[in-house]
Amino acid sequence: MSEGEHSAQATSPSGAPQPGTVGARLRAAREAQGMSVAEVAARTRVTQRFLEALEDDRLDLLPSPTYASGFARAYARAVGLDQAEIGRGIRGELARGAMPMRQHHIEEIADPSRGPSRFTVIVAAGIALALLILGVLWLSTGMFRGTQQAPETAASPTVVARSAPVPPPSPTAAAGKVVMTAKNEVWMRVYDGANKTLFTGTLQPGQTFEVPAGIDRPMLNIGRPDQLQVAVDGRVLPPLGDGKRAMKDVGVSAEALAARFAGAPAASASPLVPPATPSATGL
Repeated sequence: MSEGEHSAQATSPSGAPQPGTVGARLRAAREAQGMSVAEVAARTRVTQRFLEALEDDRLDLLPSPTYASGFARAYARAVGLDQAEIGRGIRGELARGAMPMRQHHIEEIADPSRGPSRFTVIVAAGIALALLILGVLWLSTGMFRGTQQAPETAASPTVVARSAPVPPPSPTAAAGKVVMTAKNEVWMRVYDGANKTLFTGTLQPGQTFEVPAGIDRPMLNIGRPDQLQVAVDGRVLPPLGDGKRAMKDVGVSAEALAARFAGAPAASASPLVPPATPSATGL
């Protein structure tokens, strides 16, 4: 049976996947290795309920088609299946409309509590409008005063205040805005010093994630560091790694990145242990 025929199989009335679907193949590979869903979640760093949704062919419970493909490929890698084949199978099921998908945006990963309330927005808009009106009035009256006093002020000597020259900013000074852009499909997790997850998932080529301002010691775990472009205030930095091994606990604050690439001491990024080659027991 071809892959397309596998993917075209629907779920049974009880909700369990029919043999040959992507979910059934993932479940069978996991059970053949004696692994639990929790163990796969620990290996892939994908939320367990999303993995269970994949196994049950409940693609409608996943955030988006992009996440569905990324989660399925990560699951396949953990249980020793062909990632590309599993990814094609998921995309085929989605293309045939086997399951309706809820469309989400990557911005939903950020904490909604950090956004301003409607009342705050209205007050800020009112203050800005008042300041604008006051500024226009001040400029208008100032122009009239300047016209009337021009003969007196024309003879007044002009005093130019000299200030000390401001030194240029140090090349290692970190202004603050850190943006990460995927050059290829890449899985990563961003979290703070208290291990609170800010983002976890797979970025597709061209997708970006900006480290929120004010985060205490933001850090990064990443599978392919050579496929991630990191920029601080628009300045692109060298790759975090050569891509031969995954990395974890990489400091991604502006200060940590400045120290890392200026040769100053910084928190070292330790390599993740790659998944073991599947064996007869799967352990």
